Amino acid sequence: MLSRLRPLRDDALIAAAGLTGGLASFAFGFHTWSLSVLHGPAAVAGLLITCGAELLRRNAPGTALLLGTAGLVLDLLGGGLLVVIVLFSDLVYAAVLYGRARPTRAVVPGSVVFSVAVTLGTLAWFRTPDALLFGAVAAATTVAPAWTGLIVRNHRDIAEAERLRAEQTALLAEKDRVQAVAAERARMARELHDRVANHLTAIAIHSTAALSLDEPEATRDALGVIRENSTQGLAEMRGLIGLLREAGGGQAIEASPSLDGLDALLDGARGAGRAGRLDFTLRDERPGDAPRPPAPVELAAYRVVQESLANAVKHAAPGDVTVTLTQSADALHIAVTSPYHARTAPRATGAGAGLLGMRERVDLLHGTFAAGPREDRHWHVTAALPLAGPPPSEPPRGRRGGGQQGTPPRRPREGTPPP
Repeated sequence: MLSRLRPLRDDALIAAAGLTGGLASFAFGFHTWSLSVLHGPAAVAGLLITCGAELLRRNAPGTALLLGTAGLVLDLLGGGLLVVIVLFSDLVYAAVLYGRARPTRAVVPGSVVFSVAVTLGTLAWFRTPDALLFGAVAAATTVAPAWTGLIVRNHRDIAEAERLRAEQTALLAEKDRVQAVAAERARMARELHDRVANHLTAIAIHSTAALSLDEPEATRDALGVIRENSTQGLAEMRGLIGLLREAGGGQAIEASPSLDGLDALLDGARGAGRAGRLDFTLRDERPGDAPRPPAPVELAAYRVVQESLANAVKHAAPGDVTVTLTQSADALHIAVTSPYHARTAPRATGAGAGLLGMRERVDLLHGTFAAGPREDRHWHVTAALPLAGPPPSEPPRGRRGGGQQGTPPRRPREGTPPP
């Protein structure tokens, strides 16, 4: 509230100072043009009008300038006061600084035209070089304050534009930060799920078997699998915590898994799938001279196979689970098939986060992904990962609703557990 009242207070102070100075000029007989000319009623009216115009210099600068012009004319007819000329200069300055853009553009050239006209008119009237003083006074009264107001206004507009640009930059930076945090949280969620979910699945399945079977040998085997997976899961958790801490304190960071670890991954799946009578086979059909895929592609392929095996352990019907790897000149292809039956009860609960994580990993590399049952009563997971990776200028594709690019997903029959 005080910031709104302060401009009005300042304008009132300027008007009061001008009125005081004008009354003092009357009292002491100060004349602008000639000592022999007495101030008349016109000068008094001009002073009052000009001081009243000062009260409108901010809120209505155009109206204030018109009133000030009328006051200046009356003042000149009544003898002239220096105070009125100074107040009129301030009104010209305020009109350019606070006025609307279109009238402001007219004030500056208008003041130049006015000063030139006064100079030529006085030269033609008096025909002496002294008449140039009138032109100088007119220029000092109009051109100088008009140009000063224009310069100040331009600097103010530039400062306002820079302030808005800074605010926009801050908003964009905040948006980028929020997106970066969301992307990092999604990446952490994928890593946590891929590292720990398969071990917890095996623990859940074998603990159920140990509780339901009354066979000491089977119970011992189940407890062994539980202990092995709990130990590995704990190690994975420690590795993930180390990654989040950025190897603080000299802690070693585990290297990213690659396709060389698929054999060990299938060995672990065989132990976890023993209760479900599952057998696992790896078919690496890549050419012997094929170049090694980039590290991000190998990591994504490993996680896709890992999650597919975990889903097979949880949901697949008894039978053979096959992992097939092929590689062309531009992509690494992964295919995981597992026996599927709509009435097969899941051996462990799942929320579908595995499929979402696999799809996100493939999308980040601009690959294609599909998962679902087919007519051969097998659940198929296929992925194609480009070896070149996504172009630097092209953002990753968003989540696709379908299993194949451009086609709707194949939906399982009702009652099918989500892998």
